[in-house]
Amino acid sequence: MTAVREAKASAPDPAPGKPPGSATAPGRPRVISGRVVRTRSGGLSLRVQGRTVAVTTALVVALVAVAGVTLTTGDFDLSVGEVLKALTGEGSGIADFVVNTLRMPRLVTALCVGAALAVSGAILQSITGNPLGSPDIIGFTNGSAVGALVVIVVLHGSMTQISLGALAGGLATALAVHLLMLGRGIQGFRLVVVGIGVSSLLLAVNSYLITRATFQEALEAQAWLIGSLGNRLWTHAQAIGIALAVLLPLAFFLSRRLSMVEMGDTTAMALGVDVSRTRTTLLVISVALAAFATAVTGPIWFIALAAPQVARRITGSSGPALLPSALMGAVMLALSDLAVQRLFAPALLPVGTATGCVGGLYLIWLLVTESRKSRA
Repeated sequence: MTAVREAKASAPDPAPGKPPGSATAPGRPRVISGRVVRTRSGGLSLRVQGRTVAVTTALVVALVAVAGVTLTTGDFDLSVGEVLKALTGEGSGIADFVVNTLRMPRLVTALCVGAALAVSGAILQSITGNPLGSPDIIGFTNGSAVGALVVIVVLHGSMTQISLGALAGGLATALAVHLLMLGRGIQGFRLVVVGIGVSSLLLAVNSYLITRATFQEALEAQAWLIGSLGNRLWTHAQAIGIALAVLLPLAFFLSRRLSMVEMGDTTAMALGVDVSRTRTTLLVISVALAAFATAVTGPIWFIALAAPQVARRITGSSGPALLPSALMGAVMLALSDLAVQRLFAPALLPVGTATGCVGGLYLIWLLVTESRKSRA
């Protein structure tokens, strides 16, 4: 049994060029409304906004719709009933093969990778207070790419070893960025600037490794660098699924502290939050999510950049909105993959191409918008 009451709180308005809820200088109070649901003992409470609930529900419906279209259409069309029978083990041999071997692992991988990238981006954007704060921009994705290319070009490893190399590369990049900022704290603007510099350096390393590769290795490396969901099996889906099962609950648990950190270091410390430890822990979670996602599919650009911003804008959330971001990322990547499969068939177009094109347009719009805000 829970008790419910209306709640309102005040927090400073975000500065120009920063997402809602960013840490800013004190300004005109911003009203945060919603319902607070808490246990009778008061030990656990949760503020719920009606608009966020409605958007989350709509995203779940969209996710189910995209999954349904993905599983029922293609070179071999199936009815909803045939798909359900195949999922329960009662379908025909060919339906079982199409659903459980070809389509379902790819769909599950897309949903999990999209959610991982979106939450990773949402955390980084919240920590940095900058809509450009994402693993794509800061360099963690390029770090994963370097790790994979080293395995492909230098070690001539298998697909499993390439995935492990990508994971190690992403984590090593995060460690390098952390060491470069050692003693100065993980501040938003500094993190973005240092990350962009590291990303540029890693991009040059990627180019060098490709020039040193044989023709066949260069083709394999380039195919991996585009980012693709093709030929994904249950082993890939299980790997990213396990990573999400461990990392997402931790991110959701710390989301309340993250919202307090957005109010500013002084306010957060006054509320009892260890700001430095919270930022570092969330940064590790963000890097791990991006690294695991990249290890499974290769670098898929702009999901981590765009999904959190879109989710935050449509929910009107004052906090990081991690759950809507996760659902938005899952829907965006699954929909992008469905589009490249159906619109460009029989060509095998990697999903990274579609997200790169759409994300590039979004990035241009974002830069123009932020530039106008800074002039205002």
